[in-house]
Amino acid sequence: MSPEAGDFLTRMARLSRARVEAGQARASMPALRARVADLSPPPALVVKPGGFDLIAEVKLRSPALGTLAGSALKTAAQARAYARGGALALSVLTEPEEFGGALDHLVEVAAAAAPVPVMRKDFLVDPWQVLEARASGAAGVLLIGAMLDDAVLEQMLQAALEQQMFVLLEVFDEAELQRSLRLLRRAGPSCSPDGRCRYLIGVNCRDLRTLAVDFGRFERLAVALPEDMPAVAESGVKDAADAATVAGLGYRLALVGTALMRATDPASLLAQLREAGADEADRCTSS
Repeated sequence: MSPEAGDFLTRMARLSRARVEAGQARASMPALRARVADLSPPPALVVKPGGFDLIAEVKLRSPALGTLAGSALKTAAQARAYARGGALALSVLTEPEEFGGALDHLVEVAAAAAPVPVMRKDFLVDPWQVLEARASGAAGVLLIGAMLDDAVLEQMLQAALEQQMFVLLEVFDEAELQRSLRLLRRAGPSCSPDGRCRYLIGVNCRDLRTLAVDFGRFERLAVALPEDMPAVAESGVKDAADAATVAGLGYRLALVGTALMRATDPASLLAQLREAGADEADRCTSS
């Protein structure tokens, strides 16, 4: 990854670490473990074999595009619209500095979308944050491989699996992809025969130097996608044609935020994206 991208992630990691330290002053790791111990298991992420689905994201702003939703947005209403549109799962940005997120948004969305599983998306750096996510209603977490060394990444993966949460591990290039696949496979199979998935691999096509989308990254990394776990296309999918394109490349899911946050009818757009991707996946399977 470029130095510029590294600088962005370094800043995000520093801010995230500061939030961990502040949070641990309020609740220690043992206290947080005790808090989540009494919770019911989270809803499972079930990925259908050979199909195509969406993870729909709630985020208030983007560093590249600025504000995506005004103060009138109701996160619970957005979550219910995503559920109506057939989202397989929801993602919630909880990073406050660049994305205007908050843990309260995660709590609201998890309650409104139930039983659809909800994932916390943030620049997570510590297993404590995985438990914090679970305590706030999350069924899964996004982890960014480039931010974490092997030891910490494995600790965070284990923390999630112990809580029966799923992990979306995000990569930006083929070297990160191969490293991440090695680490994930140490934890055992990605999905059970009934489609319940413990972890997914995600390719983010956003260039962190310019914050522009490099849609071609999906195609360049498609040849290296694993056959034994679902791959997620992150960023850049904005319409039915894009959904069909990534489905045709072998991605089983797409994570879509900006297009849905800007849509006047997010449920309808979500359904269109799912249908276009599923049709292309079926065509590729039958050809």
